[in-house]
Amino acid sequence: MSQVKGLCVMDVDGTLILEEVIDLLGREAGCEEEISQITSRAMRGELDFESSLRDRVSLLEGIPISVFDTVFNSIHLSPNAQEFISILQKNGILVGLVSGGFTQIVERLAKSLGITYFSAHQLEVKNGLLTGKLVGQIISPQVKKETLEQWREELKLSKDRTVAIGDGANDLLMLKSAGLGIAFCAKEVLKQEIPNHVDKRDFLEVLPLIDCLE
Repeated sequence: MSQVKGLCVMDVDGTLILEEVIDLLGREAGCEEEISQITSRAMRGELDFESSLRDRVSLLEGIPISVFDTVFNSIHLSPNAQEFISILQKNGILVGLVSGGFTQIVERLAKSLGITYFSAHQLEVKNGLLTGKLVGQIISPQVKKETLEQWREELKLSKDRTVAIGDGANDLLMLKSAGLGIAFCAKEVLKQEIPNHVDKRDFLEVLPLIDCLE
């Protein structure tokens, strides 16, 4: 890609992919139902993001790191997501991923899609097992927003050349900070605040909204 004309930052879990990775990890830990209930409430904006995340991660203590292979092989891209990303990249729009999920999965996903910009949580591992703790920065709603703004600045792009796509309450600040925020198959709390939304799970439905970057 010779010149970057725009930036599209995407959420991962529930947006780029169908699943919530934390729920899949919970399945392997034998506590999927407990974790998925917390996830659903957090995505609807009913719980504090950071404390609910730490609560869920703590339930993963003791799982071997082989779980990442199992989970990575269990995730599915949203329909036409790969084609959507390819079209943007061919048109000079850099795609970045900002995820409340985990680097161990998001990094592999990004590489498979030719994406170099990504940010996600890091699960702590000791002696080949998850400790139930996180290391490094929490990707809070505020940090998602700041990451988009940082990448926009690095690429020397104006606000109107940026797009953000997400589905949960934790994406709201990021979507509002972009020139174009798109709520994709989103929770009601997001659709109430974001005028542009796509309710069919097909990324080709998103393309017409991004004409402003042509």
